[in-house]
Amino acid sequence: MDENLFKAIRWLAGRYSPLDIFMIFVSNKVRYLFFFVLIVMWFRNYKKMTLKAVLSVLISLCIQCLIKMLYFKPRPFVKHRVGILMPSKMDSSFPSKHTLLMFAISTSIFLRERILGSIMGGLSLLTGLSRVWVGHHYPSDIIGSAIIGSLISMIAEKLTFRTKTTPSVH
Repeated sequence: MDENLFKAIRWLAGRYSPLDIFMIFVSNKVRYLFFFVLIVMWFRNYKKMTLKAVLSVLISLCIQCLIKMLYFKPRPFVKHRVGILMPSKMDSSFPSKHTLLMFAISTSIFLRERILGSIMGGLSLLTGLSRVWVGHHYPSDIIGSAIIGSLISMIAEKLTFRTKTTPSVH
């Protein structure tokens, strides 16, 4: 099913030049918007939320490195000789670092700021789709990365924003 969904998405790639250009742009550049948002949040006194998002990104990067050391999945363009719309590394397809980091950030923000987090979540989904569109990842790589990034952010939220308890009197 993963390969069929990949082929269905890739069937559209290369047929509509403006859409290809848009997907290449999303795949390459939208991640910088996420880091810009974090910088703006930092200077707008959302320091705790920004730090939590950065913590989620750092943990996600560690998890991504660990997974890539233990598990190798060939990229679709290697396995199927699919034409790609832009150059790519030949490393493991899973997990998608772009998608993983974007979901870590968007979920961190969503847990505190629903509207901005929802917009960034939509951009995360679009980025994941673009990674399949350009031929770099399978849909399962994107889904798995989204789940991992989101879970890491939820765990970071629980560990870093504990509610204050009143001290017990003995």
